[in-house]
Amino acid sequence: MDYQSSYDRVADEYTRRIFDELQHKPLDRQLLDRFAATVRDRGPACDIGTGPGHVAQYLHQRGLQVTGIDLSPAMIQRAKALVPGVEFEQGNMQSLAAPDHAYAGLTAFYCLIHIPPESLTPTLLELRRVLQPAGTLLLAFHLGEGSLHLDEWWGQKVNLDFFLFRSDQMAGHLRAANFEIEEIIERDPYPIIEYPSRRSYIFAKRR
Repeated sequence: MDYQSSYDRVADEYTRRIFDELQHKPLDRQLLDRFAATVRDRGPACDIGTGPGHVAQYLHQRGLQVTGIDLSPAMIQRAKALVPGVEFEQGNMQSLAAPDHAYAGLTAFYCLIHIPPESLTPTLLELRRVLQPAGTLLLAFHLGEGSLHLDEWWGQKVNLDFFLFRSDQMAGHLRAANFEIEEIIERDPYPIIEYPSRRSYIFAKRR
């Protein structure tokens, strides 16, 4: 899949639709507040798959030193323009440039949806590598089975696969990557403002 160029093509429309979405998602804000409170006094955080930087911005506003990482240079460009005071870097979550134990916490909102099941545990092992011992990982993903493919998105030609997981499946991959599950939260979609799929959030800690 050509994820980098696909997200480069939709970066403007994605930013327009997504950047302010946390205003309309009270549960997401509540969970990010909890994450921030857990991580704030332990060290820096990283937002994986940061897109236009809206999650990184929210965490920064709550007192975290945060870095945003995304595969798409166009997304990083928009994040830098929209969120001053936060460091943004292009990077691949399957092979991060950060050293071992670099972060006290990681958020990964709707980026693991692009990782096929057979690559999920190795990807989580890479996230674990950059987490401090007992560091916190907060995931968000779409619930379901199988995958969806897009050749066109918002009028742009793309080549993207979206993988759906059950909460127990994701928890199994996390345990295989030596994470401890703290809590799993599921919710129905917010009407109108987002894709109509059920969502799952998992708090996990690095063993």
